[in-house]
Amino acid sequence: MTMPDVEASLTTRAATAFSDYRDGDLQALHTLITVVTPVLWHVARSCGLSHQSAEDTVQTTWLRLVEHAASIEAPQAVLGWLCTTTKREAWRVQRITRKTDPVEDVEPGLGSQTPHDPAQVAAMKDEAKRLWRHFVTLSPKCQQILRVVCMGGAPDYAGLAEAMGVPIGSIGPTRGRCLTALRRALLDDPNWSLT
Repeated sequence: MTMPDVEASLTTRAATAFSDYRDGDLQALHTLITVVTPVLWHVARSCGLSHQSAEDTVQTTWLRLVEHAASIEAPQAVLGWLCTTTKREAWRVQRITRKTDPVEDVEPGLGSQTPHDPAQVAAMKDEAKRLWRHFVTLSPKCQQILRVVCMGGAPDYAGLAEAMGVPIGSIGPTRGRCLTALRRALLDDPNWSLT
């Protein structure tokens, strides 16, 4: 007897929802949006877009999917298609605005997960600012890999490699080097605390 895969890869969940959507299940589109939007949001932000521009870019990506759903031959390709479309739309937005805003926050809605004690809130915000100050010094590839891996649940190296256009065997080692670089930067920061 085999156990069902409790946490299917992001690529598999996206493919299943997309396939169901194309078969007429409109609720499956909602599932697809729920599963993939955090990844797309981070892809857009990793391209240097402001919070508002990233949200607009992700919305445009979903609109493009609805417009072009029939042209995507393999449901397994939908995650890569969405990431690529998000990147292209982000680049288009950047060309139009000719400016980039610094990364100020991690994720929409995180404020609702913070404690109510003002001292704890202040400490968490200070720690987050330090972390992101070091994060943005990483290479764009490191930022993209870490954003996608941290938001996508169990890493789906095949989908990530396809979306980024890199060999699958390079994702794990690159992620390790990126985490090491971030860890080293944090440990070298006299104001960073691990407690």
